Amino acid sequence: MMQPAALTARVLLTGSLAGLAACAGGQAGSEKPVAKPVYLGANAEALKDDLVQVTLKMKDVAGPEQIDDYAACVASAYAVKNKAGFVRHVRTISDKEGGIWRADAVYSVTSVLPEGLQTIDAEVTLADCEDRGIPTDENAGA
Repeated sequence: MMQPAALTARVLLTGSLAGLAACAGGQAGSEKPVAKPVYLGANAEALKDDLVQVTLKMKDVAGPEQIDDYAACVASAYAVKNKAGFVRHVRTISDKEGGIWRADAVYSVTSVLPEGLQTIDAEVTLADCEDRGIPTDENAGA
């Protein structure tokens, strides 16, 4: 059971963090609108051992995090379909030509939580992708 002092400290810390998060956006109306990317399709293909390669195309990309999110969504769907619960990002290479972004990402796919800082719980990620409208099926939007 948590001690009252520890509970109070936790509540204060949580409240402080929530307040900071609320202030992080700056003044009202100062945010730039985030571009809604267009998903032009992706493919997940097994490589040797526990690796999967995700290739994808997008346009109207606001930043590299949108490319990373799309690749992680497709890799997570691949993992769940293949009865693996976790993926770990290995690398992503992307380029832009004529307004179209192309990316080639590699993930390790495992049934147990892998070591490393960039581990992804596939089922949790899939739910987040659905909430955010990011396709998870191969060739979505193609």
